[in-house]
Amino acid sequence: MVQYTKQRDVDKSVIAAVKASVDAFGAKREEMIPILNEINKRLGYIPPDALDEVSKLLKAPKSQLHSVASFYRMLATKPRGRHVIQFCESAPCHVVGGKEVWEELQSQVNLKSGETSPDGKWTLLTTSCLGVCAVGPVMTIDDNIYGNITPDQIQSILAHYE
Repeated sequence: MVQYTKQRDVDKSVIAAVKASVDAFGAKREEMIPILNEINKRLGYIPPDALDEVSKLLKAPKSQLHSVASFYRMLATKPRGRHVIQFCESAPCHVVGGKEVWEELQSQVNLKSGETSPDGKWTLLTTSCLGVCAVGPVMTIDDNIYGNITPDQIQSILAHYE
């Protein structure tokens, strides 16, 4: 069992998320990605205090943890919206109308890639591939995949998340 120290300036929810994540996978460096992923799921992102705590528990440099957390698109180092939209910008999606779908999507949510709406509802991201090229253009919203989408479908797709 890993020992945890509580600090006054660290949010209790951050400590709890780190504790649960490290307990689930063990305080081993080879479990860094699963631990960070679990923290991300619990908190919606990985705050700096969580990186500090994980650094102490894994005896890993904070810079290494930050590099991992900022490299993987599935992880976030800043808060994201309640709904995360990922739009595929790969060549297969582009050639079947992805550009027009992307423009309509940006217009509907009033965001550019990497932005989160002021009300915290949406985060809009692009990705190089979602792995379902046969049904492009493709986007995901949270864990839902939408394929063969056209610009005129964007508004009705987004309406499911009202």
